[in-house]
Amino acid sequence: MDWMAWTWPTAVFFLIIAGTLIVFTILAIKYPETPRTGVLRIETTRGDRLFITLLGSAFINLAWLGLLGAPQWGALIVSFFYAIAVFRWV
Repeated sequence: MDWMAWTWPTAVFFLIIAGTLIVFTILAIKYPETPRTGVLRIETTRGDRLFITLLGSAFINLAWLGLLGAPQWGALIVSFFYAIAVFRWV
């Protein structure tokens, strides 16, 4: 496929996303969950919080790239702490 530049970082990214979805599926089967209400005042499950985390992390990375232009390692660190906050309080 010449239309898309598949690099090792791109492949690793998609493998991590696929692995995360597999782990969350296994967790949902093995340990059924009940939705909880967090700071957003909506009921969320682990999958909902994962989606919120991935969506927010994408925006953090885009904003970092657009506003700072600095290496993405900083955005990765901010996204990590954002993920911890979402899974803790949302």
